[in-house]
Amino acid sequence: MTIKVGDRLPQATFKTMTADGAKPKTTDEMFKGRKVVLFAVPGAFTPTCHKNHLPGFRDNAEAIRAKGVDAIAVTAVNDVFVMDAWAKASGAEGKMDFLADPNADFAKAIGLDLDMSQGLGFSRSKRYSMIVEDGVVKSLNIEDTPGKADVSGADALMKQL
Repeated sequence: MTIKVGDRLPQATFKTMTADGAKPKTTDEMFKGRKVVLFAVPGAFTPTCHKNHLPGFRDNAEAIRAKGVDAIAVTAVNDVFVMDAWAKASGAEGKMDFLADPNADFAKAIGLDLDMSQGLGFSRSKRYSMIVEDGVVKSLNIEDTPGKADVSGADALMKQL
């Protein structure tokens, strides 16, 4: 079942890179008591994700936070080392949290996983963005195709804040 506005995010654990190496980060640690913009991409470094989707959030990070957002996070079905490399290569390190979902556990738990076995080799996440307040989804924007970043982009999401 696909998550919807008004639903609470399920319990899940991501991997994040810290100065001390890879560490787990739970949904409670990320979202409890906070207003968070979360967006998801099918894969780090893939063309639409790297050139179109992430840059809008990176370039508008200050404006997004100025609207009362505590954190901006991106998740993808990649390992923590790929996500760390992407944070550095994209110029977004320190501007947002990079949440690795290597087995698509979170994507599956919210019903936004996508079978990309023919193109990318395994299950990935659909492209979406959401505003989450204290663990509850307040807005949800799901792309109809993984190659677009229109309804889930930073510009569209900022109008919802």
